[in-house]
Amino acid sequence: MSGTPGAAGDLLTGPARTGPDESDWAAAVAAVRRLPADARVLLICHVNPDGDALGSMLGFGLGLRRLGVRHLQATFPGPPEVPEPFRWLPGLDLLVPSTKAYPDPDLVVCFDAASESRLGELVDRLDTAGDALVLDHHASNTRFGRVHLVDPAAAATSVVVDELLTRLDVPLDAEIAQCLYVALTTDTGSFRFEATTPAVHQFAARLLATGIRPGDISRQVFDTRPFGAVRLFGEVLGRARLEPAAAAGNGLVWTYATQDDLARHDQRPYVLEALIDSVRCTAEADVACVLKQVGPAEWAVSMRSKGAVDVSAVAVALGGGGHRFAAGFTGAGSAEDVVRSIRAELDGALIAR
Repeated sequence: MSGTPGAAGDLLTGPARTGPDESDWAAAVAAVRRLPADARVLLICHVNPDGDALGSMLGFGLGLRRLGVRHLQATFPGPPEVPEPFRWLPGLDLLVPSTKAYPDPDLVVCFDAASESRLGELVDRLDTAGDALVLDHHASNTRFGRVHLVDPAAAATSVVVDELLTRLDVPLDAEIAQCLYVALTTDTGSFRFEATTPAVHQFAARLLATGIRPGDISRQVFDTRPFGAVRLFGEVLGRARLEPAAAAGNGLVWTYATQDDLARHDQRPYVLEALIDSVRCTAEADVACVLKQVGPAEWAVSMRSKGAVDVSAVAVALGGGGHRFAAGFTGAGSAEDVVRSIRAELDGALIAR
């Protein structure tokens, strides 16, 4: 996402990286064009995939299928469970469990992953593959792999996918468009976030021109939730804490959800991904955090900022990554331990500047 470097209260992360140049695009096109007819291509998105990760990966997979790639798999680390809001996406037949993924593909393409750690048990494919292509839009991307199509100015990884498909002469059709539209709308918060530019709306217009139905897509992705998840949200929001003095006075609001919470309400972990949106609306806090327990002393942390704080700097310092307005990392210890580390990075970095 975009921001205004140097504004009051910003966390400075160094010079901004620019997007791909023509040599990067040429290398990516060549990596696909030179594939032999019997090539095995493996597509990987990050652990606990969201709409941008899945939509970008499946949209590109459908594009490769249109190009005639026959041996094609898509996968992600961890349990092979697609979140329910995305189980209607075209291209799901490409998905295989990580345990069944090609061990030594001719080409591996990674989507929406800022670092190798986000690839989990599939990270070894970067070494065993004949070539490795990375498509992403996180400013914190570590430039792993060989060919990097990383554009921090892009609102979603799907923007990068669209450009590569265009350069590969793959026309948009309704199936590809549905995938890329889901990716675009989820990462722009239904066109509410700061990265929503005129170019984003122009891209959305091209996708809609294929005949896809935005109302139906929005209902499936954003407006459908099990009743158990509604009850779970109420309980987790009831334990939210507001710390107005945190982040050098910019304010922090946070809450947490445990594995016991999920079990008690008979819910799958994916339902918690939308919880951050109910927390970030707190007027008194610039920074919002949701801690989601993934192990006995392990938490997946989602962070959001309204603009005064660059949460990607905090996430990077704690081993994660992301954007100025949205970032995350994996924390260890109790929920209080993890929040203490967040609080220290927020206050320390802000005071240091």
